[in-house]
Amino acid sequence: MQLIRKGDARAFEVVVERHMSAAFGLAYRMTGTRAAAEDVIQDALLSLWRANTRYDRTRGSVRTWILGIVHNRAIDALRRGSVHDRRRASDEGIEERFEAPDRTDVEVARREEAVEVRSALAELPPDQGKVIELAYFGGFTHVEIADMLGEPLGTIKGRMRLGLNKMRGSLVAPEAAS
Repeated sequence: MQLIRKGDARAFEVVVERHMSAAFGLAYRMTGTRAAAEDVIQDALLSLWRANTRYDRTRGSVRTWILGIVHNRAIDALRRGSVHDRRRASDEGIEERFEAPDRTDVEVARREEAVEVRSALAELPPDQGKVIELAYFGGFTHVEIADMLGEPLGTIKGRMRLGLNKMRGSLVAPEAAS
């Protein structure tokens, strides 16, 4: 990393060769398409080259740092895509062209439930939310998350348990709470 800070392209190439298969795997699992994953990786590499001075050895390994950048870029890409799709659908009036099966009661309930889950996840402290996102949306195990974040396994499991308990409490149906 010290050589990269000095602008050494060969050192950058070595870091990329060592960590890009894991980084691409993460991007692909999060975005779901090869093209989107490639875009995320390109954005992450550009960021890594520009932000190399931000790496802090005391906060974790280079791999953890890179995977964190990729994770954040993938989330940004998913959010941008979601906003873009909604705008395009609204602009083109696609909502009115949906076929009736997409508007069933079950589909409406599923969408409402997804909004509630996203809202509950957004209310969590960032460290708990990140662990849950990595596990449920990224498909990582507790051990992989602990390695990525540079945290002890027990801390990761504790954050997961606390976050899920908070989400469970906020998602309880009103009739079940009484």
